Amino acid sequence: MSARPPPPALTALDDALSELLAHAHPLAGGETVSTFEADGRVLARDCVSALQVPPQDNSAMDGYAVRSVEIGGEGVVLPVSQRIAAGAPALPLAPGSAARLFTGAQVPQGADAIVMQEDCEPVGGQFAAPPGGQPAVRINRVPVPGQWIRRAGEDVTRGAVVLAAGQRLGPADIGLAANIGLDRLQVARRPRVALFSTGDELVMPGAVAPGQMKPGTIYNSNRFFLRALLQRLGCELTDLGVVPDRRDATVDALRQAAGDHDLILTSGGVSVGEEDHIKPAVQTLGRLDFWQIAMKPGKPFAYGKVGDAHFIGLPGNPVSSFVTFVLLVRPFVLRLQGATRLAPHSVGMTAHFDWRGDRRREFLRVRRNPDGGLDLFPNQSSGVLTSASWADGLVDNPAGRAIARGDTVRFLSLAELVQ
Repeated sequence: MSARPPPPALTALDDALSELLAHAHPLAGGETVSTFEADGRVLARDCVSALQVPPQDNSAMDGYAVRSVEIGGEGVVLPVSQRIAAGAPALPLAPGSAARLFTGAQVPQGADAIVMQEDCEPVGGQFAAPPGGQPAVRINRVPVPGQWIRRAGEDVTRGAVVLAAGQRLGPADIGLAANIGLDRLQVARRPRVALFSTGDELVMPGAVAPGQMKPGTIYNSNRFFLRALLQRLGCELTDLGVVPDRRDATVDALRQAAGDHDLILTSGGVSVGEEDHIKPAVQTLGRLDFWQIAMKPGKPFAYGKVGDAHFIGLPGNPVSSFVTFVLLVRPFVLRLQGATRLAPHSVGMTAHFDWRGDRRREFLRVRRNPDGGLDLFPNQSSGVLTSASWADGLVDNPAGRAIARGDTVRFLSLAELVQ
């Protein structure tokens, strides 16, 4: 009897990610979109400001503009020489007077401090002129030069690169673009992604009632969360549904998807069983770099090309599919869009649990607790999708490391990984 060949060596996650990203060249083309519609898109060209923000010194408070040297002590009374609303022009401040102004209003030339309204008292009425006289104000707190003044250009200087190409835009970013007068932005093209699952055991929710499910069948949860994750990344998605566990059907689905998509993403069928047809089907049409990754969950993972389309095959177990997506597929899709920030931030946090560790690098589903530490979901099986729904983060635990309560561990926020 011949000896069984040794199993292939597992690829380290960092090496797999580096090799994967080496294939992810930014897609050609782009488009110009309304700034209103740019949330989540990747910027294709620097945004350079043609003006300074704010354009002039303005007030951070409702109150009074004064010359601080004229306020020798509390209780000084000054006539109010002008009233300045936001958006209205300001006259130079007359010596020995105060200017009534409101938040965002231009600071008049000559004033060097704003006294907030709460530290002032109108004389002769509620900020109005007494009969036959000029309005006046009593200053009840001595100002410090510069207080409550927002200086011209303190936010943005003229000619500054406010947003750089490769940045994935969020709500504050598109507000900043509008702040420098940009109503349209040049962004990267959306990746066209074809998605399908393999597995005769998969049933779509709604097709069969829970009480009528046949033995051995399960509802197709992967299709739902993978769609959501791809859509959050801005992809143009084609959902090809569930492909039967047959070689010819898998080849047909891959051939159909390769024609007009940048990426084909599958779930299931990437292991080495007799019913796992992805590997031979991809090899029939293109090439496959097949990885067994030294991570848990998520060891089965495949990358290749079918025609000009990238191919990525995820494992079928739902938590494995979810974790490999956020750690490998997400940065790949962002790189296709030219994004420059790919790696998630990690922070050190305190484990409020014990864990014996594994020979593979692990990604444990955890949740932050009110005491500032991390709780561990009790069942870390790759089939328990409840763990991913319950968790707000993953602990990136090195291979072979046991965790004792009180240890500092590396925490990755799922809020960042799924956006």
